Parts: sequence; C-alpha cells; structure tokens
Amino acid sequence: NHLFHGCRVRFHYGHPDIFDRMFHLTRGGISKASKTINLSEDVFAGYNSILRRGHITYNEYIQVGKGRDVGLNQISKFEAKVANGNSEQTLSRDIYRLARRFDFFRMLSCYFTTVGFYFNSLISVVGVYVFLYGQLYLVLSGLQSALLIKAHHQNMKSLETALASQSFLQLGLLTGLPMVMELGLEKGFRAALSDFILMQLQVASVFFTFSLGTKAHYYGRTILHGGAKYRPTGRKFVVFHASFTENYQLYSRSHFVKAFELIFLLIIYHLFRKSDGKFHVMVTYSTWFMAMTWLFAPFLFNPAGFAWHKIVDDWSDWNRWMMNQGGIGVQPEKSWESWWNAENAHLRYSVLSSRIIEVLLCLRFFVYQYGLVYHLKISHDNKNFLVYLLSWVVIISIVGLVKLVNCASRQLSSKHQLIFRFIKLLTFLAVVTSFILLSCLCKLSIMDLIVCCLAFIPTGWGLLLIVQVLRPKIEYYAIWEPIQVIAHAYDYGMGTLLFFPIAVLAWMPIISAIQTRVLFNRAFSRQLQIQPFIIGKTKRR
Repeated sequence: NHLFHGCRVRFHYGHPDIFDRMFHLTRGGISKASKTINLSEDVFAGYNSILRRGHITYNEYIQVGKGRDVGLNQISKFEAKVANGNSEQTLSRDIYRLARRFDFFRMLSCYFTTVGFYFNSLISVVGVYVFLYGQLYLVLSGLQSALLIKAHHQNMKSLETALASQSFLQLGLLTGLPMVMELGLEKGFRAALSDFILMQLQVASVFFTFSLGTKAHYYGRTILHGGAKYRPTGRKFVVFHASFTENYQLYSRSHFVKAFELIFLLIIYHLFRKSDGKFHVMVTYSTWFMAMTWLFAPFLFNPAGFAWHKIVDDWSDWNRWMMNQGGIGVQPEKSWESWWNAENAHLRYSVLSSRIIEVLLCLRFFVYQYGLVYHLKISHDNKNFLVYLLSWVVIISIVGLVKLVNCASRQLSSKHQLIFRFIKLLTFLAVVTSFILLSCLCKLSIMDLIVCCLAFIPTGWGLLLIVQVLRPKIEYYAIWEPIQVIAHAYDYGMGTLLFFPIAVLAWMPIISAIQTRVLFNRAFSRQLQIQPFIIGKTKRR
C-alpha cells in the first residue's frame, strides 16, 4: 500500500483509487469542465492542493511488484494515454497558475516533471521536419547549388563543416550522457559503460526512437484537436503474435505515414543535392534511422514477427480487413472503412482555429509538386506559374476517372458483371497507353517518371487530409465517393509496401530464429518454438 499525504489518497500499485470526497471539496475537487480532462485525475488533485497552499509528501510503506506492460502495443497504448493526459495538462489553467507562482528553479522542476518532457519530444520531431523541408527548399529552388558554387570559389567550407559536426549530436550520445552518469554513480563507470553497450545490442535505441514518435504524435494531436481518452492496455501474456492488421491500425497515422514522408524528403534531397556524398551521409543518416525505426519497429518487437506461417495468415487477414464493407455497427477491427472513419473522428469536433491550422500544415505536401514539376524535361526550364496549374489537370483527371469507375461499379457490377469488368479493362488499357504515349512524345526518362511519382503522390495525400477537415461540408456530395476510394488505395498501397520487406525476411528462417533469441530469454524462446506444434496438434484434434 502507498499513501499520498496531503491529498489523502490511497494508492493501489502506484495509482490513486480512492479519494476523500469531503477533503477534496475544500481543495477544488478533481472534476473539471471536460469529461476527458480527468485522464490525469491524480495530477489535477495535486495541482489543486498545491494551489491552495497544501503540502504533499509521498510515503511508501510496502513496495510490491506491479504487473507492467511488456508488449510493444501495450506500451504504446499506455504512452499514448499519458501523452494525451499531458496535453490536457498543458491546456489547463492549473499548470499556468502554478508556473506564475513558482520561482525560476521550481518552475524548471515543474516543467521537467510534468509537461516538459512531452513538449521536448514534440519539438525534437518538429525540428527534423523543419530541417528536411528547409533542405527541400534549398535543393528545389537551386539555392543550395548557388551557395555551394560561391563557397567553392571563395574556398569556404564553414557551412558543410557546421552541418557535419552537428551530426555527431544526432547520435544521441549527449541525451544518453545523464543516464550513463547516473549509472556510473550507482554502479561504477565500468558497469555503466557495459550496460550502455548492452542496451545498444538489445536494440534499445530502436525502441526509444519509436516511443519518441508515439509521444510526439499523441501529444501534438491532442494539443491541436483535443480528444484525449482512456486506452485500456490489459496485462495479457505477450508471447503471442500481433497481426499485421492490428499493427497497421495502431501505428499507421502515428508512425508509418510520417516515416514515408521522411523517406520521400530524403529521396528528393538525395536526387537533387549538389553537396559531397560524405557530407550528405553525415547529415541524413540519423533521419534514415528514425524513418526505418518508425516503419519496422512494431514488427521487430512482435513475437514470431518473421515466421512464415504467421506472415501468410497476416496477409489473408489484411486483405479481408481492407475489403470488408464498413458502416453502422461494424467495428474498426473488422473493416478498413469503419477504422478510417474512427481514425479521423476527432476532426469533426475540432474548433475552427484548429481546423485552419491543420489545413495550413497540410499545405506542406503541395511543395513537392510545385518544386518538382519545374525539374521535368517536359517543362523545358519554363518557370511560368501556368506549368504548375497545368499539372493539376493530371490530378483532376484521376479523380474524374475514379468517379467514372465507381459509378459503373454501382450500376453494372451486380447485374452486368461482364460488362463492368470489360469497362475496367478498357479504362486500365487507356491509362497505360496514354502514359506510354506521353512518355515517348515528351521523351521522359526513368528519372522523370520517378520525379512524377514523387510529385503527385504527396499532393494526393495532402488533398485527402484537407477533405477530412472539410468532411462535414462535402460528405453528402458526389465527390465524396471517389475520395474514399482514393483513400482506400493509399492505405492499401502503404500496407503492401510495408508488408513486402517483412515477407522477404520471413522467407529466410534464420531471421525468425535470430529475432526470437535477441528479444526473449530461453523460457520465452522455448515457448515460441513449441507453440506451432501445440497449435498443429490442437487443429488435428
């Protein structure tokens, strides 16, 4: 048992279960104007007590072991819940009033022990995006080339030296230094160094980089739109495999989409850069590590994540989830359509200012198209704004074509299925023929075709994000059906791209064995190795 003196709260495994109602009525209570702000009710009780000149001490009488989250999905749900709670604290009056009444050093302590850690996580991720979009502007505008030429003529290498030297900070050595110092004081510096090396061998850096993305996403989204909620994590045994569909539902918007965006930025920066190769690697290697971690950490930490029989079942389950019809009463775990609606439900209740900010943030995806269309040979170095406007004809044509196929599907697929399939074949052949003819007439190279894909794919995603904000205004018009079809195609494409390297690694049995041995001790490894035989016997019976 634990007792939180000053708040008169009985703790159960470190969390308050029972509050003294009469005492807290005189201390501001713990209920707020929002039904979701009490996601961190213990923190707000402490805030109220301190603001009324209370004094809180924490006395621990008996220390007991707690059933903690040990699976990645459980940990991510818990971190999402805590990040939501910290964002609600950031928006509350309580933390504002505390900060106004603290002296400077107490204010720093309050910042570090409450919302500061999550705010720093958000700033760290935003800093990566600001840096890469700045580099994107430099390479697409030609400013980087001009700066490097001028620096070469004047024999100045200060810019590259500064950027290359800061890459050592991206290793995370400075952020890991306080931990090493603390372990050194407790165990000795030799033990601290060996523990640090062992953590890297156990891919701890991959886990913490992935957790950084979880904290930043849920903290930033709740700051902007609200929608904090309790997320049950459970205490189940985690030697069992989480399906690809479950991982995609949980991490698609928080990690996978952001990782693909980082990869797009890095590829474009690599294609159009003018700097030295060694300088380029030193500047971007940490971002590549972050992007790959956000993409594949859920499968690396997933038991039997690279077992071939599990991969086959995951692919069937993924296709079934993507193709199932959604609607009223259909849970997000059963259909992509229901999950897509639930994932974007927070935008329905967002205030106008937050929607405007969301639209402004989505405008970054149009930078790709605006910059890249002027690098195609078809533009002939023409910088006229009309070239950019003509590129929108392609996007409008794609939306119209999707609308045409969708109408044909609704009217012909049930009674005239052969005619419908013939129309789909003709449409596909017409698109492919037009694309080939355009490539031949304009003499587009493979590089130009890659640039076209890199230009228009982010634009489509940006449009999807914007129409989600505007959904209450356009949901009942004819344009909404092709938008939903395009959104389905984007998610199916992202899932397929993500699934392919996992399937390739699962095809090699040694990868699954290495993963099991690295992540689990002998008891868990043995359980994972005999589990397929137990399942096989059960099926035969």
